[in-house]
Amino acid sequence: MVHKKAKVEKRLKTGFTTGTAAAAAVKGALFLILNKEKPSSVQIELLTGKKIKIPIYTCKSYGKDKAECMVIKDAGDDPDITHKAKIGAIVTLYNNENQKKISITGGKGVGIVTKPGLEVKPGAPAINPGPIKMISLAVMEVLQKHNRSMPVNVEIFVPEGEKLAQKTLNARLGILGGISILGTTGIVKPMSHDAYIATIESSLSVAKAIGLDKAVLTTGRRSERYAQAFFKNIREEAFIQIGDFFKISLENASKKGFKWIILAIFFGKAVKMAQGIAHTHAKRSTLTMHKLSKWSFEVTKDYKFSQNILSANTARHAFDIIYDKYPEVISYVGKHVVKSAQGFTGSGLHIQSIIFDYKGGVIFNSEK
Repeated sequence: MVHKKAKVEKRLKTGFTTGTAAAAAVKGALFLILNKEKPSSVQIELLTGKKIKIPIYTCKSYGKDKAECMVIKDAGDDPDITHKAKIGAIVTLYNNENQKKISITGGKGVGIVTKPGLEVKPGAPAINPGPIKMISLAVMEVLQKHNRSMPVNVEIFVPEGEKLAQKTLNARLGILGGISILGTTGIVKPMSHDAYIATIESSLSVAKAIGLDKAVLTTGRRSERYAQAFFKNIREEAFIQIGDFFKISLENASKKGFKWIILAIFFGKAVKMAQGIAHTHAKRSTLTMHKLSKWSFEVTKDYKFSQNILSANTARHAFDIIYDKYPEVISYVGKHVVKSAQGFTGSGLHIQSIIFDYKGGVIFNSEK
């Protein structure tokens, strides 16, 4: 008897945002002040209305009206530089029953916004509106439960925030001195693209807000580094890593009123973009050597050459074959990148494409 092996799919674990962690730390500290005991966990209402239980890592009291708690941020199965980071809050109550003000500030490790174009205005701590709302809801819930009404001061801090921020694009966005406290729903969905898209949108907003009408879109750190070396006179804020988000990045650039977009890319991404593939991840879209082979024959009329392309193992392998014999095929691909991009943006946005070889040399520039 032959037994079919059952396919077991791992259910990816969801996590919670830095905003949710901050709200939990606040609620824990407030609980300690009013109940005179350290909570092991607190229940937080997310912006979706759902409630989740968050463990409290540490708590300590600073007298009868002040306390501090910390939470370990859990990103679940989503890759995140803040996964396992300590997010803390220092909460102070003021004895004035006539006021209900909740003030929320950033302490050590929470960045300060210094450039326009983000959800938070320059000069303010990088605590987004979603977390502000969650923190306020947590405070009001505890006060109402204890039939109290008084001003509350909340200071959010991240002990390793400044170090963590060095692994992000915060400095380029004008967020200095630490990380951002983020979250639109409160939950981190594993492998979600929302955060990446939000970073692209924020980067475009900052570039536009400081007066730039030209942006250089790259697909990763290496292509960005080569692009910065090539375009030495373009400001750092103009360089934006879009990963695999070809279509949505161009649509956002168009909506924000940019006049000129430069796509600075390697050949593998260029082939996918040239085909008009909206999301260029290998799992989402097959790199069709059939299409590249067809284009190669259209350009060269060399059937044997086109079959060599068809049998190439990877885009880089195909690139090596093409570059040595028929570099005009690369130009053909580059021109189709421009055409595809214009299909996503319309005629109001000028598109330029640059294709690098794998050592950083420019082998195609649509402007030349």
